[in-house]
Amino acid sequence: RVSHVIKGRTPEAIHKPVKDLLESDKTIYYERMMFCFEIPTIHEDFEGNRLNLTIGGVRAYNHENLYSKKGVEKFKVFIGFKNLVCCNMCVSTDGYKSELKVMSTADLFSSVMRLFQEYNIAKHLYYMSAYKDSYMTESQFAQFLGKSRLYQYLPIEQKKRLPQMLMTDTQIGLVAKSYYNDDNFALPENQSAISMWNVYNLLTGANKSSYIDNFLDRSLNATQLTEGLNKALYSTNEYSWFIQ
Repeated sequence: RVSHVIKGRTPEAIHKPVKDLLESDKTIYYERMMFCFEIPTIHEDFEGNRLNLTIGGVRAYNHENLYSKKGVEKFKVFIGFKNLVCCNMCVSTDGYKSELKVMSTADLFSSVMRLFQEYNIAKHLYYMSAYKDSYMTESQFAQFLGKSRLYQYLPIEQKKRLPQMLMTDTQIGLVAKSYYNDDNFALPENQSAISMWNVYNLLTGANKSSYIDNFLDRSLNATQLTEGLNKALYSTNEYSWFIQ
């Protein structure tokens, strides 16, 4: 998939007036490109949700100075699982490179293969499976939503002492709405606690409104938030601020 077309010019024509541009001086490119494909032979099932192993990446030219001297090329690449119930993406720390720098396609291939080899599927699945047996009360969930909104406006020094939280106010609003209305992960009827598996999917579901060049960073952040909050339910840690 690609985003909108950008009409540009070759580096040699950077200082030419528009009226003097030749057809050979003009270029077009797509500002963002992403790819994603599944490997359905490698899958796991949690709570009736089929998770397929998925590989993908993003190339975003809006992060580059296209008229500077050619340097390393930057890519975002991941390997993780897609929840087929809702198409949410589950990305772990060792399955994601937020800035993979290469000089050639051979470098890109070897770097991507190294990422795949370092990715621990069993560990990722273990952490996700633990979420279904852990629960957050409605009060704790409401506290998390409120603290997430406050997080955006904290003094810089206080924010530095807390774990990173990348979701926007709009996305936190989507999480709140889905808590009651999501077809697959809402608070179960007549229950006062929601499983961390559902919380995780509310976060990754809200992330689907992100632009593709922010999507993967926020997918990973959703995983980190869920892991941290899950531990904070049972002992004090750096994520406790969000639910206390």
